[in-house]
Amino acid sequence: MKESARYAKIVEWSEEDQCYVGSSPGLVYGGCHGQDEHAVFSELCTIVEETIALYHADGKPLPPATSGRDLANKLQNVA
Repeated sequence: MKESARYAKIVEWSEEDQCYVGSSPGLVYGGCHGQDEHAVFSELCTIVEETIALYHADGKPLPPATSGRDLANKLQNVA
């Protein structure tokens, strides 16, 4: 398993921006955006991997993992 699999990746439509927005809460502040949902997810995966590489290069510990916490089902209960 890749280290990047430990982090949730979210792509959602933004009415305000009229595009898809990708983020990885807890790891990447900001993210990426675009008109193609699959392209945004692909770019987000690359950003997550590059962010992890930067943490390693700087000798910093990675933030706590965000995947494996049943996030999708928890978010359903919020709505």
